[in-house]
Amino acid sequence: MRTIGLMSGTSLDGVDAAWVETDGEAIGRLGPVLTLPYDPSLRRDLRQLLDRAPEMSPEDPFLQGCVARLTDRHVEAVRAIGWPADVIGFHGQTILHRPARPGTNAAGFTWQVGDAQRLARETGMTVAHDFRSADVAAGGQGAPLVPVVHAAMARDLPKPLAVLNLGGVANVTWIGADGTLVAFDTGPANGPLDDWLRLHTGEAFDRDGRLALAGQVDGGVMAHMLDHPWLLAPPPKSLDRLDFDRALREAGAGALSPADGAATLVAFAAVCVAAAARHFPEPPVQWLVAGGGRRNPAMMRALGAALAEPVRAVEVAGWNGDALEAQAFGVLAARVWRGLPLTFPGTTGAPYPLPGGRLVGSLL
Repeated sequence: MRTIGLMSGTSLDGVDAAWVETDGEAIGRLGPVLTLPYDPSLRRDLRQLLDRAPEMSPEDPFLQGCVARLTDRHVEAVRAIGWPADVIGFHGQTILHRPARPGTNAAGFTWQVGDAQRLARETGMTVAHDFRSADVAAGGQGAPLVPVVHAAMARDLPKPLAVLNLGGVANVTWIGADGTLVAFDTGPANGPLDDWLRLHTGEAFDRDGRLALAGQVDGGVMAHMLDHPWLLAPPPKSLDRLDFDRALREAGAGALSPADGAATLVAFAAVCVAAAARHFPEPPVQWLVAGGGRRNPAMMRALGAALAEPVRAVEVAGWNGDALEAQAFGVLAARVWRGLPLTFPGTTGAPYPLPGGRLVGSLL
């Protein structure tokens, strides 16, 4: 079937769109891909939503205004793709992610905003959405969702293989030779670094890793951060973009120079990935890196130093590292349509292979 996947990640920079032909298991033709950036005012307001989400009601007028603008940008992305589709995979924007923690009785919660009905109405297409809540309700982490897609794309690659996505948060998929999947969030990635750049330089991100490459890693801040209890927990586990903000403040990161802070955040992300590799059944033959972080030479250099295996951008496998998550949500939309599982015990801690998502719109 023909799908369009839409992804708005924790970097808050825009919506990625990709056309994919797939039955949810095999991936056929890959069509156009694009990114429509958010205007500065929407980006600023989405950042406010992240800060206010824990105390915010779904009926909040500010939230509803943001959702309308966010959804309209997704409508524009579908129209810009311009190819017909049977179903749209609409992730929406995560503004709060609080899955159940082991050893607690608190129920998990995840909140992605976006008006699927509006998207279906404006495009005339069926929309698959709400991909995470069924998994969280069943006691899973609700993330990561894309490992089953990584496995489909890596069908002909040597195994075992690690696919690392460097977004606001980093997540990894380990794929065994027998198809076994192990996946989880490894720790912060671009999110804290982008926030640091915005605060200290006014730039949206560290272009070419220049600031981080000019700095020195602060051992004291690193040591404090590496004591964070989340890092000591075994998978499955997932992060909210802001989960480490308090720890960074308590570690004294605010006293660092802009360059040293950037260098320390990059090194911390890489060390977290290396620590995560201890949870793999066996070492991978290589790491394939997707997401915006693969374009940061400082991040790729730090990963190369921290990991024993080759670290390469996913483009060496013929993949599009900028479009991979949008393509994944096209595949996941087909799985929702067919009632196939989205999450698995080895990827989110779901009790069994678990379908999820909901469909709205025409269904023709």
